[in-house]
Amino acid sequence: MTRLRWPSWMPIDPYIVLLLGTVGLAALFPAHGTGATVASGASTAAIAFLFFLYGARLSTREALDGLRHWRLHVTVLACTFLVFPALGLAARATVPVLLTQPLYQGLLFLTLVPSTIQSSIAFTSIARGNVPAAICAGSFSSLVGIVITPLLAAVLLGNSGGGFSADSLVKIVLQLLVPFLAGQLLRRWIGPFITRHKKVLGLVDRGSILLVVYTAFSEGMIQGIWHQVSPARLGALLLVEAAVLAVMLVGTWYGGRALGFGRADRIAIQFAGSKKSLAAGLPMASVLFGAHASLAVLPLMLFHQMQLMVCAVIAKRRAHDPGIETGDADRGAGTEDAGAAGSGSGSGDGGRAGSGNGGAAGTETGDGAEGSAAHPVQGQPQNRVLR
Repeated sequence: MTRLRWPSWMPIDPYIVLLLGTVGLAALFPAHGTGATVASGASTAAIAFLFFLYGARLSTREALDGLRHWRLHVTVLACTFLVFPALGLAARATVPVLLTQPLYQGLLFLTLVPSTIQSSIAFTSIARGNVPAAICAGSFSSLVGIVITPLLAAVLLGNSGGGFSADSLVKIVLQLLVPFLAGQLLRRWIGPFITRHKKVLGLVDRGSILLVVYTAFSEGMIQGIWHQVSPARLGALLLVEAAVLAVMLVGTWYGGRALGFGRADRIAIQFAGSKKSLAAGLPMASVLFGAHASLAVLPLMLFHQMQLMVCAVIAKRRAHDPGIETGDADRGAGTEDAGAAGSGSGSGDGGRAGSGNGGAAGTETGDGAEGSAAHPVQGQPQNRVLR
């Protein structure tokens, strides 16, 4: 008897299942009273520790070494922090017909979050694109996002939905920026330890984010925020997010061609410029939105899974583009900055983004450094997308 299996080209991120399970736990058993106070304190500490780890993992040297390919990195940053927010603002037209105001605020916040590193590298590798450029582009985005995302939130979200205030600014500095900078400063000494214990620290990452999600959704349940969401609204949110993702995927691919980039570079631009980081976005939302964070992170969680499924299909199709087996003319672009960015790619920065099994294109917890280690040999098909 043949067993039914989920198609390999449509990956379901196991971590999304855990996140949804955590949401269900918060719905059934929300933290309240003393338990809510303890959970809130633990969540605050977890967020600070997460960004400390991000700072300790992220190799600033590798990001700076990639400056030779500055046009590509500027293009990815423009996609992440200019084009995406513009689409978010355009989506305002869907309120109130398709989206409620709180859901729209979450969608707009989603468009402000930095790009991923790990999954961008994995998909770029599968598609036989410019992996060193994807590493550098993701690193730039993470570095810039620590500052730019809160600033964009201040300008575009204001105080709506608990989005931004002077208190939020203090929290951002103390919970996000200070731990991140501390991790960067101490990276020289603790980097080897983090590399040796990357699996254990990866579990700490995931556990910390689950705690943040549980706390946020518990607060939402206590305040009755979830009564504002209906299945029809969730369906409408998925449609709007699908439209945003489609515009970004098409725009990055054909926009890269219009700007004169080769095939390998366009692949890096498409995957790095069309993604949003769940690992960076969830803690930021918790700080910015407070009790309203549960609705704010819902669009990001849904978009994360959607981008994995769609990009998995695209990456595998790109791997079989005509001409690449015989070394098309664009392949040279894939190694253009390998000497610069690739010189640090084995510096023990964190997890491998594609170690012969297709890479971990799933959740990008530990996104600040995943993928800085050795990447798969380009030109060899990958069998899996998710670990």
